[in-house]
Amino acid sequence: MTRLDELTIRSLGVIDEARVPFGPGFTAITGETGAGKTMVVQALALLRGERADAGVIRAGEDRAAVQGVWIVDDADAAGLVEDAGGSLDDDELILGRALSRGQDGAARSRAQAGGAAVPAGLLRELADRLVAVHGQADQQRLRSADAQAAALDRAAGAALQSLLVEYRQEHAAWDAARAAAGRIRTQHDARAEEAAAIRADLEELEAFDPQPGEQAELAAIANRLEHSEGLRAELAEAHAALAGDDGLEAMAPGALAQGAITQAGVARRLVERASADDAALAESLELLVQADALLQEASASIVKALDDLERPERSLDEVQDRRADLSGLERRLGRPLDVALEEAPQSALRLAELEDDDSELARLADEEQRHFDGATALADRLTELRRAAARALEDAVGAELKALAMPDARLVVEVEQTDALGPFGRDRITMLLAPHPGAPPRPVQKGASGGELSRIMLALEVALADESVPTMVFDEVDAGVGGAAAIEIGRRLSRLAEHCQVIVVTHLAQVAAFAEQHVRVEKGTDGRITASQVSRVDGEARLAELARMLSGTASETALAHARELLEDARVVG
Repeated sequence: MTRLDELTIRSLGVIDEARVPFGPGFTAITGETGAGKTMVVQALALLRGERADAGVIRAGEDRAAVQGVWIVDDADAAGLVEDAGGSLDDDELILGRALSRGQDGAARSRAQAGGAAVPAGLLRELADRLVAVHGQADQQRLRSADAQAAALDRAAGAALQSLLVEYRQEHAAWDAARAAAGRIRTQHDARAEEAAAIRADLEELEAFDPQPGEQAELAAIANRLEHSEGLRAELAEAHAALAGDDGLEAMAPGALAQGAITQAGVARRLVERASADDAALAESLELLVQADALLQEASASIVKALDDLERPERSLDEVQDRRADLSGLERRLGRPLDVALEEAPQSALRLAELEDDDSELARLADEEQRHFDGATALADRLTELRRAAARALEDAVGAELKALAMPDARLVVEVEQTDALGPFGRDRITMLLAPHPGAPPRPVQKGASGGELSRIMLALEVALADESVPTMVFDEVDAGVGGAAAIEIGRRLSRLAEHCQVIVVTHLAQVAAFAEQHVRVEKGTDGRITASQVSRVDGEARLAELARMLSGTASETALAHARELLEDARVVG
């Protein structure tokens, strides 16, 4: 079973250094007022990842540290530690927290889990699985509707938790459909403007029908047409150089009698005859054959280029007009045409989505109604389970309260359905206390004193006792109680310790007598510095501590009373 095994405290409050051992079952922590009992609870609060305060660092020290050793058989808790980079030593988990004072006086904090540095948030997540601390602040939380609802849901057990998972999934789906429809309605104007802009762009692209790379191609054509006269003369001269007088006579006055093509042909034929007598000329012949073919191809290409200049497919004016149209389109689109063309298919899909708002809203309305109906049906079932659990919890807590010096008190748990579906259903949970017969039940946040809240909380914990949280810590749960009621509180805590580890800070010997382990916090001073020591007490030392709690001294009468308490606790417990 998972439990806290040991707590080490350094420089925390009045405690200089202490090692606090804990065993399974019920451990009582006692000591004089001001000795530092609550520092043990404070140390656990730090290990639970609660906010650090530099004020808890021992006077004269700059640093404080706490370390807890847990025996863990919870695979999920071990998994959290391992995911954070830590590890367990067999089944032993070490959590640590170190505090230091910054130059501004604020606390600086470092947390560790399984040997790895971790955020304090991980300690909080682990704490939910390892330990629950009930102090005066927790008694105040019992005044809140959320805490009361959580207690009732614990009483309802696994059946409600399973149904709650199903409900929350249905509620989340309903909420998502509502939110999606709301976004469409809220953004209607913006979506309409977006659709109009996309539609205009696509219509212009369709009207002008630009082609990928067309602007670059038109720029090249325009440049050629603007320089056509010079190009024509240069190309005619180049062709004459290739073809000689057999070419375009009028295009190149003074052309060579024989062009490069003729000259290359002559050279090829001469080398061809010579190669019959010299095989080494085969390579030269091959090169001349290639040159002859390339010159012929170049001549044909030049003729075509000259022909295109003489009879262009489009005039320069037509080309420039098209370029102007495409430039204007590009300016209106606000991006390069090639980019707009690449984006056009996706833009068309987006336009279809935006134009489909009405049908999408209709679909979401159907989905919203379907999930609302499903969530409502599940919420009704949650209400039924909670009402059944409320009756059982009233009976169980009522039985406990009778033994806790509240014999006529009655706890009433109201489960009221509201119109609104929330993440946990549609129920408003209210715990009311009727302190005596004939008194109307009043909400505990209004009608219960601090001492009554302590006992109601203890009664709830005993009634709800299970192994969901393996360690429970109670700080001054017996405030405002004494005599027979204190004995019953001790007995109830002992019963709770049958299901989990229970650690109680108490000032009542009647409660401490039921503990299986007894830890004493003892204050000492040398006149200058006050320091508290923490130690486990057994046998005669425990009797002496119980006697001190009973009468302030370890007199024979007090010791006899303490011995009687221990014997009665063993019998009653």
